[in-house]
Amino acid sequence: MRRFGTMLAAGMVVAALGAEAASAQGWLSRLFGGEEDRFAECRTGQVAGGSGQIGGSFTLVDSEGQTVTDEDVITEPSLLYFGYTFCPDVCPLDVARNAAAVDILEERGHEVTPVFISIDPERDTPEVVGDFAANLHPRMVGLTGSPEQVKAASQAYRTFYSKRDAGEDDYYLVDHSTFSYLVLPDHGFVEFFRRDLGPEELADRIACFVEHS
Repeated sequence: MRRFGTMLAAGMVVAALGAEAASAQGWLSRLFGGEEDRFAECRTGQVAGGSGQIGGSFTLVDSEGQTVTDEDVITEPSLLYFGYTFCPDVCPLDVARNAAAVDILEERGHEVTPVFISIDPERDTPEVVGDFAANLHPRMVGLTGSPEQVKAASQAYRTFYSKRDAGEDDYYLVDHSTFSYLVLPDHGFVEFFRRDLGPEELADRIACFVEHS
């Protein structure tokens, strides 16, 4: 009788684990829009907020002052970063890291577009954003926009930013999140990356997604 009870308990554990695995697979399916997550082996990040979506359409302004949408910008695998050009330390380091990873990927035969989206439209004019992007990588796309456009793009990717109160001082700082987002034309957002990754590791992670797309 005791043996039967043990076998029954073991069976219940296996069933519970199977149900949990199926639930996880179902969550990934709902989140990434397919019956099976083709990028499962590439994925290490966890999306904050559960099954909510990250990414989507946006309308911004490029370095030429032209209004563009996500469909105009993301025509190939793209690495998005939300920051601002007056950032004294974090943004230049993060964006330079992204640019270095893009160069490594290009050497391996993968072309990825680095994209910089300003969260400081008050100071980051199209010209300022364009110069900043061009100085960091020849193919980097610099985007800004109206406060409303920037806010909508930020909300789509669940980024955070908040201008510090500086009165009339033009040299204010902006607190902001520092993730980089990989977006594929046919799949949308697929992964985010933290700033503690080096260029080589970031390139390795991105390559996995590109090769499975």
